Amino acid sequence: MPAYSYVSHLYCPKCSNTYSIDVPQNLCTCGSPLLTAYDLDSLNVQYQKASLRDRAPTLWRYHELLPVKKEENIISMGEGMTPILPMTNLAKEFDIKQLAMKDEGLTPTGSFKSRGAAVGVSKAKELGIKEIAMPTNGNAGAAWALYAARASIASHIVMPVDAPIVTRKECAAAGADLHLVNGLISDAGQIVARSVEKYGWFDVSTLKEPYRIEGKKTMGFEIAEQLQWKLPDVILYPTGGGVGLIGIYKAFKELMELGWILSSKMPRLVAVQAEECAPIVEAYKQGKTSSEFWPESKTAAFGINVPKALGDFLVLEAIYETGGCAVAIDDPRILKEQRHVTRTEGTFICPEGAALFAAVRELREDRWIKPNDSVLCLNTGMGIKYPETVEANASVLKPGDTL
Repeated sequence: MPAYSYVSHLYCPKCSNTYSIDVPQNLCTCGSPLLTAYDLDSLNVQYQKASLRDRAPTLWRYHELLPVKKEENIISMGEGMTPILPMTNLAKEFDIKQLAMKDEGLTPTGSFKSRGAAVGVSKAKELGIKEIAMPTNGNAGAAWALYAARASIASHIVMPVDAPIVTRKECAAAGADLHLVNGLISDAGQIVARSVEKYGWFDVSTLKEPYRIEGKKTMGFEIAEQLQWKLPDVILYPTGGGVGLIGIYKAFKELMELGWILSSKMPRLVAVQAEECAPIVEAYKQGKTSSEFWPESKTAAFGINVPKALGDFLVLEAIYETGGCAVAIDDPRILKEQRHVTRTEGTFICPEGAALFAAVRELREDRWIKPNDSVLCLNTGMGIKYPETVEANASVLKPGDTL
């Protein structure tokens, strides 16, 4: 009988050490994040595209390529299979033949973080973990708190005081042990690290546990399946910690090894950051393989306000290996593009998603994106989670007044 998952082991992309997937793991002894490996040779015999035909439209349709070994450990709220929307009006404006958006706002927690939380919490349950702790810029903490509540796992969340208020309330509603820090996510991370050492909680910080990437990579699986296994020429991704970009790249490599992809080459991956916090962009400009800490970072696109990503070397590898690039957009352009996209396409996207369309505009003007390119943007959350980014001034009428 075919296995539910063909997960094999964890490995270090820096020193090649391997680890068991049957006990809780954080970083490699060398300090690198760990990645998940699968028995693709065996899987290739048992798993074909036709296997997907009658499965539910959630990310768990790809369970053979996910790390949860037993179906009864899955914690799900129907996440996955978010739509790919043609952005026809903007395509005409930008003079691009095909421009589309995968809308991750349509997930149970309102952002793409649902994916990492669903898989990460499910694996935590399978490993018998009872308490988790993490720093967050908002959306990840909200997602992990909600999924942890569903799994009866206690969560300890630390976020900056400037994080979106909606995400703070999601954590509170989920019963998380929520704390605010008058600083950045890096400061929150230091608090969590000390607390984990003191209390023995399991640290699920970005890339400090290996399974969040596995949830995020399902965006790549879905893109391939939704586009009939032919990948777009360019994919843009808002990059803070960069887990989604790392995951999408990993997904495409796995599908290519299985022989499922009809495209002859990888999409060019574009990491988009805010000018006010652009460590990956700066490293890319200098041809480096890792980034430097970005001091005093601050941006309206709060989800990508990450001054130093633990997996920066993996993000940069994905960019270099696919012939992609990294672009920084300033806050005024991000907020202007957010309003423009909403008014042009009717899609109220988050500021991080808006940064992508500003980047498409810039890359098209620079002719890096060509008119015949097929371009896909990953909007990572709902605009309504960031109410402070849009003003809604309106007159107050009296009963009986006319317009």
